[in-house]
Amino acid sequence: MISKSRWKLLAMLALVLGVMAWYSISWEDRYFQPFYFPIPEKKALCLQGETEPKVSQLFGKLSPWHEEAFSPLRPLSSLCSSSRDQPFFLQLKDYFWVNTPSAYELPFGTKGSENHLVRVLAITSYSIPESIRSLKCRRCVVVGNGPRLRNSSLGSTINKYDVVIRLNNAPVAGYEGDVGNKTTMRLFYPESAHFDPQVENNPDTLFVLVAFKALDFHWIETILRDKKRVGKGFWKQPPLIWKVNPEQIRILNPFFMEVAAEKLLNLPVQQPRRLKQKPTTGLLAITLALHLCDQVHIAGFGYPDAFHKRQSIHYYEQITLKSMAGSGHNVSQEAVAIKRMLEMGAVKNLTSF
Repeated sequence: MISKSRWKLLAMLALVLGVMAWYSISWEDRYFQPFYFPIPEKKALCLQGETEPKVSQLFGKLSPWHEEAFSPLRPLSSLCSSSRDQPFFLQLKDYFWVNTPSAYELPFGTKGSENHLVRVLAITSYSIPESIRSLKCRRCVVVGNGPRLRNSSLGSTINKYDVVIRLNNAPVAGYEGDVGNKTTMRLFYPESAHFDPQVENNPDTLFVLVAFKALDFHWIETILRDKKRVGKGFWKQPPLIWKVNPEQIRILNPFFMEVAAEKLLNLPVQQPRRLKQKPTTGLLAITLALHLCDQVHIAGFGYPDAFHKRQSIHYYEQITLKSMAGSGHNVSQEAVAIKRMLEMGAVKNLTSF
C-alpha cells in the first residue's frame, strides 16, 4: 500500500511536469507566432505577349497598320501582318475621308450601314479604359454561358482576373458562387441585351455591341437619343428602355467577326442570304480576348452532345439545343475550333470541355 508521503511526492511531480509541459507549449507558441505567415493563393504567372505566337499561328499574318492608310474595315484577304494591330472598337474618325470603305455587309463589315453607324459613334466611346491599358500583363477570362458552370464554385477564381468578359444576358445575381460578379466587358446584341443592365453588371462595365444587322445600330441610337423605338425586324423584342451611360458603350470592330469566321471556322464572309452562317458571341469573345490579352482562360464553354436534346445549354435556364435551330451557328464546328485552341495552348480551360 502506497504511503501518504509517496502520494504527495507523486502529486507534486505530476504538477511540476504539467507546469513544465504547459510552459513549453506556451513558449513554443510565442516563439513561432511571429514567424508564421499564411501562404497566399498562388497567382498564375503572366508573361507579356504570351498569346502573340499563338495568335499568329491561329490567324496568320496580316498587313502592317499604317496611320495614314488606317481603316478597320478592309477585308481580311487584303491583309498580311499581325492581327493584334487591329483597333478593337469602331470610332467616328474611321468614317471620315476613308479611302477604303468596308467591303462587306454586317456582320463582317459595315457596308450599307454607315449612316446609322456614324450617328451612334457620335455619342459613344471607343477607348480602352486606363485600368486595362496600364496593366503590364493582362490576365483575361471569357465566361461562357454553358451548364458546366453549375456547381463549379469558380466565382472567386473568376473575380481575380484583370479582365472578365461575359456574354449576352447571362446573369450573375444569384450565381456569384459559380460565375463571380465582376464584369469588365459584356458582348451583346439587341435581342440579348438584359432589360436591367445595372443589376447584372458593375458600374464601370463596358457594353460591347456586336452588330449583326443595320437595325442593331438603329436600335441603340433610339435608346441613347430617346427616339421612337423600333418594333419590327428583330427575332426577339429587345429592351425598349435600357439605362446605360453612352460612355460605357463600344461598337466591336467587325474585323473580329471576319477573322473568327474565316480563320477559325473556315466560313466564307460572302455567303448567300439563305445561308448566313456566323460565329457565336462566345467564339467572338475568345477571338477578341486573344488580341487584347496576354493570357486567356475560358470557363463554361461547350454544348451537350446532339443526342442529348433535353439537356440545357445554359447554366441559368432550361433551354436546349433545339432553341439554336435557324441561328446560323454551327456549334459542332465551333467545338472543333475551341479544342484546337486548347490543344495548342492558345487558351486554357477552367472547366471541362
